[in-house]
Amino acid sequence: MTPGALVGVDGCKAGWIAVHREGDAAPSVSVFPSFQALLDALPDATIAVDMPIGLPDFSSRGGRGPEALVRPLLGARQSSVFAIPSRAALYADTNDFTTIEAWYAAHRRASEVAFATSDPPRGVSIQAFGIFGKIREIDALLIARPEIRGRVFESHPEVAFCRLNGGAAMTLPKKIKGAVNPAGMEERKALLCRHGYEKSFLDQPPPKGAASDDFLDAAAMMLIAGRIASGEARPSPDPPLTDSFGIPVAIWA
Repeated sequence: MTPGALVGVDGCKAGWIAVHREGDAAPSVSVFPSFQALLDALPDATIAVDMPIGLPDFSSRGGRGPEALVRPLLGARQSSVFAIPSRAALYADTNDFTTIEAWYAAHRRASEVAFATSDPPRGVSIQAFGIFGKIREIDALLIARPEIRGRVFESHPEVAFCRLNGGAAMTLPKKIKGAVNPAGMEERKALLCRHGYEKSFLDQPPPKGAASDDFLDAAAMMLIAGRIASGEARPSPDPPLTDSFGIPVAIWA
């Protein structure tokens, strides 16, 4: 990929799903086993990713700041934005889990640390804990490679869909009780098509190891990468905060 490439990324079961395009070429979709592999394959690209970037040392009510700012925009979709616990909680247990018991034990340890590093004290939701490994993966890269901080940006799918929809949140959920909601998916596909996607591209089966909602979220993220590259996107908060490593903290859309 040459400079000017745009990449939208979401975490998925197999690693990371990326919808990417170069210049005016048609978009492509790929799955990468690691975020490092994605960076290697897509050098110099502007990347928008659905993953928290920049971690707090102490978690206050509502999350890091960006979460509290964007939730009111989303109406019924605001539960999709969850608070991020402290960096210490995220790194409380970095083992690979071989049993479900070990996984739940690690969740309890992370919650204990989160309670001690938050006000009001709060533990860690199972939903948030499930993506801790991916948050750490990006965090470690941004700490080790400060030069990528200017091209890897945090976004959030529902905030992206809201911004792309003229400030109106999506009316239908993407999922109901953990299962994909076809009507909610079609609502989002129609919006993405208004922003230049071909319906046939969005209707294709997602790559192996990624779910259909991951694919649509990555497609929305690519549009935000385009907005960032063109100077249209805005961060929440504006200007962004920074964490103790100097990593910017903001949700872009």
